[in-house]
Amino acid sequence: YNEALTAAQLNKNGCFVFKSASKKRKRQLGVGDDDNGSDRFRIGQKLWETVQMNTEVIQDQLNKKVLDSLAEFIKKHGLGCSSDVWRQRASEIPTAALMLGVNVPDHAMTFRSLCNLLQDSVTPFVVSVHAKECAVIPVKLLIQKVLEQLMGSGVSVDEEKEDDTALLQRTPCTISALCQWYKTVTKKCIQVSPERKENLTNNDLPQSLPVVVIFKDFEAFNSQVLQDFILICSRYTQELPFVFIFGIATSPSAIQHRLPHSVSSLLCIEVFHSLSCTQHLASVFDKLILNAQFPFKLSSRVIQVLVGVFLYHDFNVQNFVKGLQFSMLEHFNSQPLSLLCCQKQEALLSAKTLSKQNVEQIRHLPSFMRYVETQEPQEQVRLLTNDEHVKEVCQTLLKNLHKYHKNYYPILQCLHSLTSSLPKFPLGKHIRELHVSCIEKNLWETEEYDSALQLLRILAKDELVAALRKCAETLKSANTKRMQNALQQLEDFIGRLETLEEDSSGNGVISAKMEYQKTDLFQLQKTLLEKESRRTKRMNSFEVLRSQVMDFIDSLVREYLTPAEFQPLNEVCYYSSSGVLRHHPFYYLKVTDHSFRLTRFYDECS
Repeated sequence: YNEALTAAQLNKNGCFVFKSASKKRKRQLGVGDDDNGSDRFRIGQKLWETVQMNTEVIQDQLNKKVLDSLAEFIKKHGLGCSSDVWRQRASEIPTAALMLGVNVPDHAMTFRSLCNLLQDSVTPFVVSVHAKECAVIPVKLLIQKVLEQLMGSGVSVDEEKEDDTALLQRTPCTISALCQWYKTVTKKCIQVSPERKENLTNNDLPQSLPVVVIFKDFEAFNSQVLQDFILICSRYTQELPFVFIFGIATSPSAIQHRLPHSVSSLLCIEVFHSLSCTQHLASVFDKLILNAQFPFKLSSRVIQVLVGVFLYHDFNVQNFVKGLQFSMLEHFNSQPLSLLCCQKQEALLSAKTLSKQNVEQIRHLPSFMRYVETQEPQEQVRLLTNDEHVKEVCQTLLKNLHKYHKNYYPILQCLHSLTSSLPKFPLGKHIRELHVSCIEKNLWETEEYDSALQLLRILAKDELVAALRKCAETLKSANTKRMQNALQQLEDFIGRLETLEEDSSGNGVISAKMEYQKTDLFQLQKTLLEKESRRTKRMNSFEVLRSQVMDFIDSLVREYLTPAEFQPLNEVCYYSSSGVLRHHPFYYLKVTDHSFRLTRFYDECS
């Protein structure tokens, strides 16, 4: 955070020489330019660490299922070639094809977690190799990388370790040398702790520990190097329990494209799928952006820039998080009132001790100016002249802003759960699309909202009850009084719908008895249209109740999903400088670099 903040200040306060004379540009305040700089730095650093921690937690949670499956795969199939479960031939190597998607920069964290998991719970013999480390066509370099990682790490024993480095220096880089080293290490493990050996089962004996080789970017490896390495390893499967893991970004067919049948037939392949990058982004969005406990917010245009780069450039969630962190860095560096962008109690304490300069900056906020215009003349005078009164009003407005966020996100999730399954997704398939629509304009004034409401008004009873139950589950987690009242009314509607008996009147339409006479087609059409216009429709009890439910949902939307810019002091928490984000060299180079790497990656695979 310190290095990033220094870079931002250097970019903002740097000196540039121009030939032509120009007007002096008003310098924006940085973190160290006012009395509150240290507080802003502390708050920004705390939020920065929160983003880092939550990102790692999300990554671990999303990868847990697939990583646990890989660990079970290796435990089951890497304990020996004679396993009845695997039923493989003597020369076949168990291979896991891990489908990770095209977000290549995000793979590093996944493979790091996989290596840690395998070394902690399965086997200490884990090797991970990159294609760029083995770019030379002779397979000797790849074998050398494998031996360096295995012999350089050794195994954990109770006695003193031998000098593995010296052993590596005098050992030839061949698989047969690796076999001798493996036998020595496993034999030493048995001799070191005989008591431990007695407690181990046959499946846990050290000599059965598999040797896992992870190819992080399988498609980027030289095809001939892979073929030679697999052919060599297949000859030693009786002595070395090899297990391969292929990190694949495209599809399982990449194995057939890179390896001929004579080589691929030596592998017993099982495919594992990780969550898609869009699901990963949705989790990050829910945890960091659609969270009332996280005080820093993004405007609709900034979100569109970040999501646009993700969808159309690199599919890189880590790059999205870096864009979020850069936005946060710019906000705390350029907005003097960002010292109020923190948790509620801390923000209220900071509002009580605002300096005269900060009070004047509040008066110049566009949202506060609009708030002043709605007040009575006497109140306007006090707001413009009395600093202490401004501090008191600021505390009230900050409380209202926090209440707005606590009520906004549950209703947003409820509306998304109702509309995400509608045909053609009028309000968007993902909640981020609905969020952008809500914070930039009045949602209920759009044609998309009218279309969604019309579709909701024709839902069947079971579909409506299921959707309302999802809304009730969402509102149960909200702890505001208004949300609890809304939950109570919603549960009342659900109970009435479940106890409602089907109306025997069918479609509820009363029509006059129609008598037809022999006539031409034009006259018949005219008669039918006239009779249709005279028909009257009576809504049955379910349709009446369904209409009441939709009116209730519509009232919640109009009350709680108002645009954020209508909230006084929204500039304190919301970063809206999308132009700075789009044209800043730091972020622009990231986008260009990832786009270039993705293009080159596809060229190499084709």
